[in-house]
Amino acid sequence: MAETIVQVRNVSKRFAREGFEVVALDSVSLNIEQGDFLALMGPSGSGKSTLLNLLAGIDRCTEGEVDVLGTNLARLSESQLAGWRNAHIGYIFQTFNLVPVLTAFENVELPLLLTKLSKADRRRNVTTALELVGLADRMSHQPRQLSGGQEQRVAIARAIVTDPDLILADEPTGNLDARSGEEILNILATLNRELKKTVVMVTHDPQAARHATHER
Repeated sequence: MAETIVQVRNVSKRFAREGFEVVALDSVSLNIEQGDFLALMGPSGSGKSTLLNLLAGIDRCTEGEVDVLGTNLARLSESQLAGWRNAHIGYIFQTFNLVPVLTAFENVELPLLLTKLSKADRRRNVTTALELVGLADRMSHQPRQLSGGQEQRVAIARAIVTDPDLILADEPTGNLDARSGEEILNILATLNRELKKTVVMVTHDPQAARHATHER
């Protein structure tokens, strides 16, 4: 039986906006098992990205508990959360979030600069990550020299370079054409199937969701 690595219990998230209270999540509960590829479905504004940010420790819930990889995230300070996130979470953004003046290699290396790895080990890990996403020949290219699909592949390489326990992808195909989007989804499916990575993907696209093994 697979291990449960994410437990969300009766979680609510409320924001104050222009004097009004906005309810992003209301009493949500969710379990995710090791090795799942889960697609979180729903229309824009339904709280999918908010939930992903709670799982990553980027944001905190108003009520309830978020337990990821055996850690109750509410008990960690901001600095502890940052270290925990870098060690355990790979986050893929819809807008890529690459540093424009850095090469693909340098962008992927960024999370490793917060570790104690040697320069040689960092180079080996970055090279492996870029090879996994099919960009070994684009290491020296800056984002402006890459297509949108290639930029997202660099972002995936950056997300997996630390060998995270959990990969979180927020609308990873939202800014891509159909062909590039399919390539990204195939990479995520391969990471899940062959490298046994647990993947949680936010999407509103049923075609994207079919690559997952579970939908919510």
